[in-house]
Amino acid sequence: MPESRSGRAHTARPVRVLDPAIGPRRRRLAALLADMVPGARTIRVSQREPDRTWPSPYARAYDVRGCLVALNRAQGRTAARWVMRVHPEVNWNEVYDLDLATGVLRPAAEAYAVADGRR
Repeated sequence: MPESRSGRAHTARPVRVLDPAIGPRRRRLAALLADMVPGARTIRVSQREPDRTWPSPYARAYDVRGCLVALNRAQGRTAARWVMRVHPEVNWNEVYDLDLATGVLRPAAEAYAVADGRR
């Protein structure tokens, strides 16, 4: 072990493990999207638009009650791109929900399971 100038070995510092769901970048993204889409609580992001066969960033917004919030094409595409860039580790062949209150990204399949009472 390398020694310091005082002759004693450096002590190992504990590694800080940060929860990726609450990182400052992800919280900032959730805040920006909440400002961009007033009234939205959740943004559902996917790599495919429902009426397209080729990959294209796509997002829908939902309010607290689960009702669809209108997004224009630019808002939807921008929101999807931002979420995909902040979460590059995610398999975007699946659909994900971003909770704008907490900044947590979850698979949309979990939301369906909770809504059906299976969870």
